[in-house]
This record gives sequence, structure tokens and C-alpha cells, in this order.
Amino acid sequence: MTTTAKMSPNREDYLKIIFELGGDTKKVSNKQILGGLNVSAASVSEMISKLVDEHYVIHTPYQGVQLTKKGIKAAALLIRKHRLWEVFLVKELHYAFNTVHPEAEVLEHVTTAELAQRLDAFLGFPKRCPHGGVIPDADGNFAQQSHVSLASLSAGIHAKIDRIIDDHELLDYIRETGLAIDDHVIIRKISPFAGAITLYDQRLQTELQIGLKAAEHIFVDKESN
Repeated sequence: MTTTAKMSPNREDYLKIIFELGGDTKKVSNKQILGGLNVSAASVSEMISKLVDEHYVIHTPYQGVQLTKKGIKAAALLIRKHRLWEVFLVKELHYAFNTVHPEAEVLEHVTTAELAQRLDAFLGFPKRCPHGGVIPDADGNFAQQSHVSLASLSAGIHAKIDRIIDDHELLDYIRETGLAIDDHVIIRKISPFAGAITLYDQRLQTELQIGLKAAEHIFVDKESN
């Protein structure tokens, strides 16, 4: 039995969000985890302590946590199952991309490695989920993805939307704005007091306003102007 099979869904959710926030290559703050999971600060601190004791993460005071090799592999295999189900639900059952997260959350917890492998083959070995996230292989290997958030860009920057964190409320919000994966955008204006970024979407040929909180969980590839 694998280590991930013994883990509680709560622990799995923490590993996944740390991975999505870039914890495979850099330190992720408790505040970022807090925003990604919508839990209390006390709950984050308690779970981080447990994950440190179990050698899934390393914690540096005042800097944050980073996944260990054990943590990276566990998170990658969890995310593999989750994202394969998201592809299946969108591609085969015609779910909207913003509705698949809760369904995939349930399915991933009962998916064996063999079932994931068969699902992967059935789908034609997809590389990305509907939200742009990379899909690790059966050994937990994965291509690097962007950790540059939309919120970190300044006015005038050109970028391509690479991925959006797997959060149901965030995905509902993105669907309402019309923004989509692989859209090419130009940052027009940052309004910290209004809490929004104004960008021009070249596919839609219109300006959009994205809340700063949401923009922290939208990742981009910067392009030359």
C-alpha cells in the first residue's frame, strides 16, 4: 500500500495546494495556503506541524514550507489522479471546466494507481487538465509549470494565461469573467485600492477586470512586448 493511500483527505488537500502554489521549487507561506484552502490560520499551523513530523515538508520560520522529495512525489501522484478525472469529466461527460473540481475531489480518493493508469491511457495520455495544470506520470514525474502569478505583473506586461488553481469558487469567478487558459493578455492597469487588475484579452478583444485576490491564483507565462 502506498503512503498516499494511508493519508486522510485533509492531509492530501494540503499537499496538493502546497504543490499548486509552487512548493516543489520554493517556500510557500501559511498565508498563501490559508487563501488556497479557506481554512483557519490555526488549522494551517497544526497541519503544517504534522506534515513536518511526517517528512512531507520542511518548515522555515517566517518564510514558509517547501515539499521534501517524499512530499513532492506524494503530491504529484494525488494531483495526477485528480487532474485525470477532471479531463475525463470535461472531455467525456461534457462537464463545464468550473464544475469538475468537487467531483474529481471525490473520485481521486478512491482511485488506485492501476485505475489511474488505465484512465490515462483511455484519455490518450493528456499533458494538462482543463485548468492548465500539468498531469504527472505514473512515477510522479512532471513538467515544470509557471509559478508567476497574474497579481505579480506590472502595467504594460504581455502574458499568456498558463493555469488556474483548482478552487471551485475561483473557477466559477473566472468563467464569469470570460478569461480562459492560453488567452494572451496585456496588463493595462493595477488598482490596489480598488482591488483589481485591468487587462486586455486579445482573444475576446475586450478589457476585463480581475480581482487581486483571484489574480494571486492565476499563473502566467510572461511574453516579450
